[in-house]
Amino acid sequence: MTTLTLQQANQILTAAVAQARKANYLPMTIVVLDESGQIKAVAREDGASMFRFDVARGKAYGAVGMGVSSRALAQRAKDNPNFFVALGATAEGKFLPQPGAVVIKDAQGTIIGAAGASGGTGDEDEEVCIAGIQAAGLAHG
Repeated sequence: MTTLTLQQANQILTAAVAQARKANYLPMTIVVLDESGQIKAVAREDGASMFRFDVARGKAYGAVGMGVSSRALAQRAKDNPNFFVALGATAEGKFLPQPGAVVIKDAQGTIIGAAGASGGTGDEDEEVCIAGIQAAGLAHG
């Protein structure tokens, strides 16, 4: 099984921040987690508000834990809100089913982590994560 390296995580962060600056989005925080939901790397841009880290981590934590993008989780939460409230409690508040995070996959399609962002809209957050993952030569889902 492939594991997400620190070098890859840092490449994701660098490219994600570059995409956010290119698009002139508000200051972002990007979190990259490994396959077990542990923090691999974080970038908090100057001016990013204090909640950005927690939100970005919560989106990524949910994505890697459930094996799908946080956008898909947000859609599922609409149909089963009680289950998702229970998941949030089970995850001690680290689970946030809102758009802005995607899973990171290796060349074989195995999930090796997730990247989540906070600072813009859900679409903007997701966009910068995808740009970072692609720049690192990895796949997303």
